[in-house]
Amino acid sequence: MTTIANLREFEALARARLSPAAYAYYAGGSWDELTLRDNEAAFARHRLLPRVLVDVAKVDPTTSVLGQPVALPVGFAPAASQGLAHGEAEVIPARVAANRGLVYCLSTFSNRALEDVAAVGRGVRWFQLYVQKDRGRSEDMVRRAATAGYSAILLTVDLPTAGYREREIREPLAEGGSLPNIGSADSYRGSNVALIDESLSWTDLPWLRGLSNLPIVIKGILDPADAARAVEHGATGIIVSNHGGRQLDRAPASIDALDRVVDAVAGRAEVYLDGGVRRGTDIVTALALGARAVFIGRPYLYALAAAGEAGILRCVEILEAELRTAMKLLGAPTVAGLTRDRVLG
Repeated sequence: MTTIANLREFEALARARLSPAAYAYYAGGSWDELTLRDNEAAFARHRLLPRVLVDVAKVDPTTSVLGQPVALPVGFAPAASQGLAHGEAEVIPARVAANRGLVYCLSTFSNRALEDVAAVGRGVRWFQLYVQKDRGRSEDMVRRAATAGYSAILLTVDLPTAGYREREIREPLAEGGSLPNIGSADSYRGSNVALIDESLSWTDLPWLRGLSNLPIVIKGILDPADAARAVEHGATGIIVSNHGGRQLDRAPASIDALDRVVDAVAGRAEVYLDGGVRRGTDIVTALALGARAVFIGRPYLYALAAAGEAGILRCVEILEAELRTAMKLLGAPTVAGLTRDRVLG
């Protein structure tokens, strides 16, 4: 693992170990994959403006999310069927996140039960919810998550149906493991998206808020007007996200949508970002543009597939080293120093 110098290098190792169908499921985007590629390319269009002669002998990358301290402004985004990457599935990244002080988000469609993942150790864990057509299933999951010690419900709102994903059409998953959170022993074949309630609307937010005392973070917002509505409907956090380029192609890159969402929220909720984060320089760019933290998806899945726990640990180690270096070179010894004027464009 010491020869891995950046997060992108995990992908080739993972591809060699994953089945073609599993790799297509993790790596692919929708339609022409324009948004998938633009998520990364958009970061490269921004330029960073360093401030010099600042005391950076000590750099502190710690912050907090929803009032809970974290060691880095980085979390693991929810991702379904992590058993495709490793036999221990979601347990490994959840354990690493707990030990390293990061946020871990568990998917509704995880291969390990939410209680099993909660048992890996103390840490900041959020439960990601796809509202099911059978609302009783969703109610049960939220209540189980609250009982198991999850500290927020992460409602994903940009998947009423799956985007047109040609890689998955060509390499369909034959099996992806059981889905214990929804009470199903069936294997994942993509059909579980059909369980998601396409009728979900803003009027359902009071119902969700009434299921527990947990704060609600809404994931999948790109439109500033939707961000304002989310706050008005009680969201305490928003993740600017295009679902990793897997839903509507030609949607904007997450980083390009961020600043307008931040303006619309106007400090009334915390704003986060996922999509295209591969470097410490990406993290400082997002934070300077108003994100409280960022979330990664494919990088930790590839690291998990490449080398299990050692891969996830190396993934975090690289991101922390890159982040600390970028903060020093920007003249920002704390994340509070990552202000809007540090980014050009």
